[in-house]
Amino acid sequence: MDDAKTRTRRHILEVAADILEREGAQAVSTRSVAAAAGIRAASLYQLFGDKDGLLAALAIHAFELYLAEKRTLAHTDDPVDDMRRGWDIHVDFGLRHPAFYLLMYGTDRPGRRPPAADRAHDLLLKFLDRAATAGRLRIPPALAARLLLAAVTGATLSLICVPAEDRDPEISTRMRDTLIDSLTTDPPPATDPGLASRALALDAALTAADGAPLPLRPTETALLRDWLHQLAH
Repeated sequence: MDDAKTRTRRHILEVAADILEREGAQAVSTRSVAAAAGIRAASLYQLFGDKDGLLAALAIHAFELYLAEKRTLAHTDDPVDDMRRGWDIHVDFGLRHPAFYLLMYGTDRPGRRPPAADRAHDLLLKFLDRAATAGRLRIPPALAARLLLAAVTGATLSLICVPAEDRDPEISTRMRDTLIDSLTTDPPPATDPGLASRALALDAALTAADGAPLPLRPTETALLRDWLHQLAH
């Protein structure tokens, strides 16, 4: 895409985002966005196809804004505390940008994955791999990611549905702590981190080394990972 088209596309998304946040998704139409952006509707169709294409691009745009905030979260030596702070950033973004959030994580029909689902899962998995490597997870990172994402999106969507003056911030905090406490362990003693934690940490290390040469044949690596998963459980 050339520079002119890139700038036009960016301008359209910014205009659409403004309409979305002011008036909600029902006000975002190809006609309203084209008029507000000062372009012909045909130009918008060339870039996004139709309204569904525009909304999908807008959901990705919203996720880029979310990621920009998420990247400000500096890692500490405590990956579990980082998980708690990551949860709070997620909920805070949703409450400050409810229309964006509903577009990112909502779905308009059963069986349809929200636009941000895969990217959110990948981002969360990176945080959880750190916790597993440190021996702090009770279950494999992939399962923990699915549980956390389901919980944090559910908590955020439920809070969005409540008028701001009636929201109880303790709901998010209690759910966060209850779930994260059930998924993680206390910092393991230096002398004995526990067999399950050791297995998860080694499995996470093998994942991090994906593509790097290992002194094992592929079948041996697969067998080792199967044993590690059994030990972790």
